Amino acid sequence: MSNKKTVVTRFAPSPTGFLHIGGARTALFAWLYARHNNGKFLLRVEDTDRARSTPESIATIIEGMQWLGLDWDNKDYTDDKGNKREYYSQYDQRERHRQAALKMIERGAAYYCYASPEELEIMRAEQKEKGLPQKYDGRWRDRDPKEAPKGVKPVIRLKTPLTGATVVEDAVMGKITVENAQLDDMILVRSDGTPTYMLAVVVDDYDMGITHVIRGDDHMTNTFRQVHIYNAMGWEAPVFAHLPMILGPDGAKLSKRHGAPAVGDYKEKGYLPETLRNYLLRLCWSHGDDEIISDAQALEWFNLESVGKSPARFDFAKLNNLNAHYIKVKDDADLVSLIDKELSQCEKEMLLKAMPDLKIRAQTLVELAKSAEFLFHSGAFEFDEKSLKVLNEGKPYLKDILESLKNMKDFTSENIENIFREYADTKGVKLGAVAQPFRVALSGSTVSPPIFKAAEILGQREVTERVSRVG
Repeated sequence: MSNKKTVVTRFAPSPTGFLHIGGARTALFAWLYARHNNGKFLLRVEDTDRARSTPESIATIIEGMQWLGLDWDNKDYTDDKGNKREYYSQYDQRERHRQAALKMIERGAAYYCYASPEELEIMRAEQKEKGLPQKYDGRWRDRDPKEAPKGVKPVIRLKTPLTGATVVEDAVMGKITVENAQLDDMILVRSDGTPTYMLAVVVDDYDMGITHVIRGDDHMTNTFRQVHIYNAMGWEAPVFAHLPMILGPDGAKLSKRHGAPAVGDYKEKGYLPETLRNYLLRLCWSHGDDEIISDAQALEWFNLESVGKSPARFDFAKLNNLNAHYIKVKDDADLVSLIDKELSQCEKEMLLKAMPDLKIRAQTLVELAKSAEFLFHSGAFEFDEKSLKVLNEGKPYLKDILESLKNMKDFTSENIENIFREYADTKGVKLGAVAQPFRVALSGSTVSPPIFKAAEILGQREVTERVSRVG
């Protein structure tokens, strides 16, 4: 019988804003690692900051996860009060966090600190003046609480080892070491009785059975401190895997000025979730030279050993090219449903017929929807200067050919094209001289899908009306 633990990973965002693209990459990697190993992937909302945590942010995070297709295994969670939730709430566990701190005091691994804010301010000022590192100096570490001044509510601090080093065997970054002398006795519980983030994260991860903590490398300094909490509680620490940062195209930290930091922005801009999954996967992870990686391949291939150590730059050109690929291979009916904005059944059928020619030219769903607008346009077009020039030069041709279009018995793209070719031959001009003004008359632009196929889809009545309108 195997003693191998079931892999359990988690995504633990703070609900103080949107789901950032970096957080989405973290969630994806944690999800893939759990699914690859037939394990569990859990969602925990770190909502202890009550002033900044909002229901709207939680809803945005959940919506982003669902749109990305990252399902989690505690969607039907019922808390201690019988409330149904889609996630674990860190705030709900605050009493459990406090009890863990008290347990550490019992074990001699934590202590009450009665230093006042004023006292600590003086301490920091003296350290700064002497050029010393600014950190708590352990003044209550070995003092008897009986010496405590009256009226001061204590904090609970961890007894961090004073000597030696803390070593983390990171699954991505390798062996990382910090001297314990660089760390101070961090606060576990504030004077008002609220647990700190550092304490809450460790207790929650332990209680949830997390075996692998996969997160951004901006948490690396937290990890050294959190390892000491695991040791103080006598718990086995999970495997840590810190992912390199995602940078903007200019090498700076990815932010709003680079375009779209939130997952919801990518949905609004017309990217497909499968595109974003594929693209985020390739930010610091690789499988040979493979660029287009299906979900099935990602689940089969994903491992932490193939995660690189260097930051990745976000390349919007690559993202657009990848999205164009996924649009091209996506089912036409699915694309119609994605860009359908209250179309009638007749219009949906028209869009479905046009989709094979429309989708091969679009990089986003927004572009795809815009390229289809001419199909449903009513009334006169507003032509730009270029289109107007083409139209004016070709009006005589359109007037000549209009009767032939009206009298056609079988209005197919092939027959329409034959009429235009025959007419161009009789006039001694190239096909484009006749077809291009026809394109402008039907689409309002010099750019469109194959115009004869578009004409067939629009139908004989609509085509002749549009040509008559510009004559």
